[in-house]
Amino acid sequence: MKKIISDIKYKFLMLFMPKSNATRPQNASAPANAKSFYDFKLTSIEGKPIDFSAYNGKKVLIVNIASQCGFTPQYAELEELYQTHKGKLEIIGFPANDFLGQEPGSDSEIATFCQRNFGLSFQLFQKSSVIKGNEQNPLYNWLSSKEQNGWNTKVPTWNFCKYLINEKGELVQFYNSSVKPMSPEILKEI
Repeated sequence: MKKIISDIKYKFLMLFMPKSNATRPQNASAPANAKSFYDFKLTSIEGKPIDFSAYNGKKVLIVNIASQCGFTPQYAELEELYQTHKGKLEIIGFPANDFLGQEPGSDSEIATFCQRNFGLSFQLFQKSSVIKGNEQNPLYNWLSSKEQNGWNTKVPTWNFCKYLINEKGELVQFYNSSVKPMSPEILKEI
């Protein structure tokens, strides 16, 4: 019953979700005092620090994820995208319980769920908040702050929103939840 109610709420919200995806304006650049994507150091779901400078020279797709969402099947396409473009594309997932409590598990429960059900091999990070507020993950603050990233103000409106970082560490695209990982919109950017 909870899943049915959740799906109904999701379908209702999708009626009002913007259909367009934000694209970086051609002349956009981060302000001189902005923190770079490569300056971040966050903790993996296994509790290990990850220095984002390791992603230098690769495209990175950042996704806020949840295991009890109507978009959860996108895990399979995210893994397919990662395996297909491994070496030039990294995918990093951030579990978040921000939307209707659809990620209630602990970090270890989330990791087990993702491995058991989808065989995920891309990097997951500790569960955190991705929406604006005092608890917002610092990376998501950077992703949604024009003053920091140079152009974008969009925060995730639901689970499985995606941000694309280019090989220079610049934010270049935002995709809403309905854009599937193997969609032409994403594949043309890879």
